[in-house]
Amino acid sequence: MTEGIFPATAMPDPDWWQALWPQPGQVLAILGVTTGTGTAVDLCCGDGLFTAPLATLARHVVAIDIDRHLLELARQRVLAEGRSTGTSEFIEGDAYDVAKMVRHPVDVVLIANTFHGVPDKPRLVRAVAAILRPGGRFLVVNWHKHPREETTVLGQPRGPRTEMRMAPEEVRAMVAPAGLRLVQIIELPPHHYGVIFEKPNA
Repeated sequence: MTEGIFPATAMPDPDWWQALWPQPGQVLAILGVTTGTGTAVDLCCGDGLFTAPLATLARHVVAIDIDRHLLELARQRVLAEGRSTGTSEFIEGDAYDVAKMVRHPVDVVLIANTFHGVPDKPRLVRAVAAILRPGGRFLVVNWHKHPREETTVLGQPRGPRTEMRMAPEEVRAMVAPAGLRLVQIIELPPHHYGVIFEKPNA
């Protein structure tokens, strides 16, 4: 395992991951990411399942992951799909350091299937808030706080351990102190939800 990876956030096998998220572009649309979005950051992007459709919507995408191999898979996925509408940047680094790696204000930061495993969530959220422009949005996609044995994909229990899962209100409690306001909580069946936060205008 790559040193520094957040607990219980390793990239799963592609077969059941694709079965769980057959249309990642639709998930982004449900979360309010629209064509013409300025700069979007896919934080802890993994193999680029969400990076590729994000690249079809945003004018500039920054994909960040601590795992060099997964980051290269994300790059290849974006190139293979060949639908990028702007530019894509791939940065190997620790998510906590996102404010050092992204020097200009961004419109969207997405973190999917990872927030539950972040050891120091307030630290990460402060870093995200620092790079969002006023009106920019932080999108958190999380597993529901259901027993792991109930979240099955292709006949097997999937996702993080039950005790690591977070309810939407727990996510809100972690994010609010950084000054980001809750916009909406959205169901993402069968096992996930999305929470949309916004940085208020100054």
